[in-house]
Amino acid sequence: MSKNPSAYGAAPAGDTDFRKKYDLDEYAAKAKTREADEKEERKARWEAKMAGKKYYKPMDGTETNTTARNATQDFRSLVGTSTLVPAGAGVGKRGRGAGFYCEACDLTFKDNLQWVEHTNSMQHQRAIGQTGQVHKASAKEVHARIEALWERQLEQKREHTVTLHERLAVRKEEEEKEREEKRRKRKEAEERKRIEKEEAVKVKTEYGDDVRVEGEHDEDDMMAAMGITGFGTTAKK
Repeated sequence: MSKNPSAYGAAPAGDTDFRKKYDLDEYAAKAKTREADEKEERKARWEAKMAGKKYYKPMDGTETNTTARNATQDFRSLVGTSTLVPAGAGVGKRGRGAGFYCEACDLTFKDNLQWVEHTNSMQHQRAIGQTGQVHKASAKEVHARIEALWERQLEQKREHTVTLHERLAVRKEEEEKEREEKRRKRKEAEERKRIEKEEAVKVKTEYGDDVRVEGEHDEDDMMAAMGITGFGTTAKK
């Protein structure tokens, strides 16, 4: 037993016990398998080159027929943008670098034309698990496809028509509400001014012209504050 046991009776922890333990034999076997695969690929590439052919990844039987791409690359949104790339991130086309990156093939292309050509190449098709061959549709499948597309187009037209009418009706209702609200505010303002005017006339009628109505003698008060008592005249009476 250790001379300095821990508080729980176990052996004292070392300075590096927190580190993850790796199975060296397992990783050595993985490295050996990877080296063997890379060696086999280099041999196949050399043989294809000697035969004047282009090397493609061999098929393992799990590939599917080539289908049309569902996703599209929005190149227009990238115009005028900048991307920070670490120095030495990619050497040539290999690895992720500045440009359009293909994750399946680990390649980077400097312009969109190269990227599109690559996605249509057999190298990319094999990398994403496709054979490069397309399924030949029968006449029945073609007719069914046309019928489905036609029904979808009609449905979109019906939805668009209904949506357009609804938008016009909603917009018309909103404009009518806005006009009604403006008329109401205008009538309230006119009614308020009329009442104030009637109150001023009523006060003058009851108490005479000496009563000061708010806002009526503002100009005279300002002249008095400036020391101007009035303008004299040389005309003789």
